[in-house]
Amino acid sequence: MSLVGPDAVRSTRSGEIHRALRTRILDGTYGPETALPSERALSEELGASRHAVREALKRLQQAGLISISQGGSTRVRDWRRHGGLDLMLALGAEGEAPPESLGLVRSLFEMRASVGADAARLAARRADATVRAELPARAAALAATDDPAARTAIYDVIWDTIIDASDNLAYRLSLNTLVAGQRVLSFDAATVGAEIADAPAVALLANAIQAGHEDAAHAAARDLLQRSIPVAP
Repeated sequence: MSLVGPDAVRSTRSGEIHRALRTRILDGTYGPETALPSERALSEELGASRHAVREALKRLQQAGLISISQGGSTRVRDWRRHGGLDLMLALGAEGEAPPESLGLVRSLFEMRASVGADAARLAARRADATVRAELPARAAALAATDDPAARTAIYDVIWDTIIDASDNLAYRLSLNTLVAGQRVLSFDAATVGAEIADAPAVALLANAIQAGHEDAAHAAARDLLQRSIPVAP
């Protein structure tokens, strides 16, 4: 007797179909405004029930990747214009790497560098006295340990503090999205090692924010964060 019911099997198959069709949309196999094959054609091509195909299409519609017309065709939307950061999270949610042609990891690290640098600039302007005193102390704690995991933990707190001190809600939510999407993007010691290994550069950033030097804080943060941007092949 099988312990996996028909609903679970169908859900699993629907997920496989969803990922396969999503990949075809993201890599351009199905371009914007392309009409997808009918449910019947997809069912035959993929060897799945029409119900499983229908469930997969509904998920694609919810993600903004396709539009389904009542009684009409199902068309691909221009996801580069209609998609949001939730799509980035979805790309890594099932542990499947997105198409390399998207350059997603490089794009996310570039976004991190841009947001982080400007957050540091705003923190230099807006941080209160407690934060201004806290950041150099944490930078000193980072310099005092050679353990990569401990340094990474301290570095994470430093950036969390900087983002909060910037008093910019969009930057806070962007950081939350990046952290939540770590199946796509990892910030472990192996990935950001060039940042956490340079204690003087971290101290320079902390001191610039403490002193209220906006341009210096922006430059120091940018210098640090750009080190982890992957080099295009």
